[in-house]
Amino acid sequence: MSDRIQPKLIIHGGAGARLQSEEGEIVVREALHSIIEKIYPMLLDDANAMDVVVRGCQLLEDRQIFNAGTGSVLQSDGQIRMSASLMNGISQRFSGVINVSRVRHPIDIAKFLQTDDDRVLSDYGAAELLRELNTPIHDPLVDIRLKEWMQERYDHFQHEMAGVVAEPELTIPHEARKGTIGVVALDSSGQIAAGTSTGGKGLERIGRVSDSAMPAGNYADALAGVSCTGIGEDIMEECLAARIVIRVTDGLSLNKAMKKSLQECRDRHRELAAIALAADGTIAWGKTSEVLLAAYHDGEKIGDTLKWSKKKELIGYL
Repeated sequence: MSDRIQPKLIIHGGAGARLQSEEGEIVVREALHSIIEKIYPMLLDDANAMDVVVRGCQLLEDRQIFNAGTGSVLQSDGQIRMSASLMNGISQRFSGVINVSRVRHPIDIAKFLQTDDDRVLSDYGAAELLRELNTPIHDPLVDIRLKEWMQERYDHFQHEMAGVVAEPELTIPHEARKGTIGVVALDSSGQIAAGTSTGGKGLERIGRVSDSAMPAGNYADALAGVSCTGIGEDIMEECLAARIVIRVTDGLSLNKAMKKSLQECRDRHRELAAIALAADGTIAWGKTSEVLLAAYHDGEKIGDTLKWSKKKELIGYL
């Protein structure tokens, strides 16, 4: 096809404080790169951005080290409640699910709701939909997350959140490391889509709602797409994903929109990060937190932000 463009892809597995060990960094890099290797060929085969984003989110939700799907953190009452959303940049259609339990892929509910009149469901409505769809019951709990919660319970829940990555060595379990997964894709026809999924920040008040099921944390239009991670309340108060995309729509380049938005967040002492793609093929990422766990395919090779994070820069782009 004459108007075919070079597809681009970026994914993330959360942001926050530095990983506890070099081994943890190796495991995270392998997980992110392996998922890129699985889903980027879909784009080369002319799969649409929405399908690639959903598949990428599913694979990230299946990796137990990340705080989404299987491996999600526990809320203060010891229950797992997950949220996810999906946005089609061409139609600008947003769909999501809030605080759903006992499902393997929360992103699948967001996908189903793309074609529904009611496109965001909370816990009870999501549970009813899962029954209607005869979705198999799935327990997303993993031992490391249970141990993490039990240690916090023993300490009378003095800390605010759980770790972004489920690492076996809990020697520094209470650093503020925020967890979410996300995928943004630009397909060969120029369509952009974004998806985000999370288990929340962990140890939070029962029923607390994450930014991941809101346009604040996941947004796309025909010119750009963004997925956010970090402290959900900070992302909501900045309306970060939508802010970056709207600035691109208003004429800023993606890297300038990212830099301006992240600088504002830093000035207000927010802890967050974002990944993004633009219709012109620009890949961008940024953080105010210590690290951002992200990887991308620029059309030629796979790269990641793990080493970049150590430079303490505000944004990066290609």
